[in-house]
Amino acid sequence: MASIPPVCDFGWQAVDAVLPGTDGKRHSVLGQAGPNGLVVAFICNHCPYVRAVIDRIVRDAADLKPRGIGFVAVNSNDASAYPADSFDKMKLFAAERGFGFAYLQDEDQTLARAYGAACTPDFFGFNRDLKLQYRGRLDASRKEVGPSEMRRDLFEAMAEIARTGQGPRDQIASVGCSIKWKDAA
Repeated sequence: MASIPPVCDFGWQAVDAVLPGTDGKRHSVLGQAGPNGLVVAFICNHCPYVRAVIDRIVRDAADLKPRGIGFVAVNSNDASAYPADSFDKMKLFAAERGFGFAYLQDEDQTLARAYGAACTPDFFGFNRDLKLQYRGRLDASRKEVGPSEMRRDLFEAMAEIARTGQGPRDQIASVGCSIKWKDAA
């Protein structure tokens, strides 16, 4: 079922957590920040919205790095109910897609709840002070990959944030599969 997150809550302070990564190490989410900001992306392995744009996510993360923007991806889905989102499958997905950033498992879903993550993909773009400046879509793709010449919303917003510390006031929300919450959570 498709889900749409709320609009950007400008100035909201990023929340940290230390989570296991697909590289076998534990990582601080905020430790992934670059000198000009950070993107925290809630994704998963099985969502058709994520699968349609994962190569663009990898591209944009790589293109933002020289601009001083760090990137981290977090999977908060209930892997017991959705085995395609298990930690072992996360490792395979990251390797197959050539992730150049940490891919972390939020098994107890604490981080997703702290962020108010609504869907996969759900992007949170922070400035150098780790204050929220972007909560929007990657681009206009949905369950299918859009044309290559479409506007790169996340990339353009984060490039602006790297330059000015401020995100665009007009943002279009991401659309994706709802976070698969644990019943007992």
